[in-house]
Amino acid sequence: MEKTIQSAKIISGLIITGVILLSVFFKGYTSEKVTPAEKPAATAQPTGVPVDGQVLHAESLDEAMTVSGTLMAYQEVSISSELNRKVVAVHAREGKFIHAGTLLFKLDDADLLAELEQLKQQEKLVLLNERRLKDLIDREAAIQQDYDQAFTNLKVLQAKIDQLKVMIAKTSIRAPFSGYLGIVNVYTGAFVTPGSPLALLTDNSRLKIDFAVPEKHANTLKTGDEVQYNVESNDKNYKGRIVAHEAGLDQKTKTLLMRAVTDNKGGQLLPGQSARLTLRLANTGNALMVPNQALIPSSKGYSVYVANAGKAGFKSIEVGERSAYSVHVTKGLSPGDTIITSNMLRLTPGSAIQLVSVK
Repeated sequence: MEKTIQSAKIISGLIITGVILLSVFFKGYTSEKVTPAEKPAATAQPTGVPVDGQVLHAESLDEAMTVSGTLMAYQEVSISSELNRKVVAVHAREGKFIHAGTLLFKLDDADLLAELEQLKQQEKLVLLNERRLKDLIDREAAIQQDYDQAFTNLKVLQAKIDQLKVMIAKTSIRAPFSGYLGIVNVYTGAFVTPGSPLALLTDNSRLKIDFAVPEKHANTLKTGDEVQYNVESNDKNYKGRIVAHEAGLDQKTKTLLMRAVTDNKGGQLLPGQSARLTLRLANTGNALMVPNQALIPSSKGYSVYVANAGKAGFKSIEVGERSAYSVHVTKGLSPGDTIITSNMLRLTPGSAIQLVSVK
């Protein structure tokens, strides 16, 4: 019985101890102050339209213009006959380089040679008669009229001989200059007439380039100026020099036709190829270049936005030569101006701006 009473006392003590501990725990928990989380400070909002800018600096600019031209042979001729004759020999080697004076074609000249021999025999007789009369005139044994007639007959006959020699020379068709001989169009036995094309002879050692420049630059380019060009067949850059130009402008196109000459020693270029020429016009030492995206076109020209004390200023400008990325401003801007290059559609003159980046 006593054990039971002791056990009950122990259990009661444990329960009381647990209650005390729980009350202390809850008291401590409820006594803590829970502070609400501090609100983040409000960030400052931008006061204007965010834009990018670029500060203008004077720089050297080589003004240039690109035009199209055509390569032509320095010399080119269609070899043809001047006579109605039969071809008796073809010496031309088509597709080869030949030198000036090379015999290309031989025409039949048998009848001409026979006629020449006949005239030469007549010349001997007429010459003897002229000398005999000359001797008689010196001795006053003949009249002057007889001698004058004999002398005239001699000169007429000699002129016929010279004329016949010229005809015979025309039966030998030779190269007028050194060059590349193209395809031969006739062969032995063919009958040719004056103007019949026998072959094409081309001098490609140098090439001519004809091109036209606008009226604005007609007086800028001069004889002796260097030009650069390239062709479609390769990526090389070639050079040439202006050698001549027309005396006046073309009335239809208002352009000036000019001609340049370039070397072609390697034979890489061919007549008829198109050429893209770059012409240097002038060198500007204090040019202001503006990116193309900064331009605002209108019916009156071009304008740009300029950053000025946090505001967007609107300026009209005049432009000159332009490239793929920039344009030369000739009037309206000054070195040190900061032009706006982005977000122009959101701007109006006087708009507040915020420069995000400046180049």
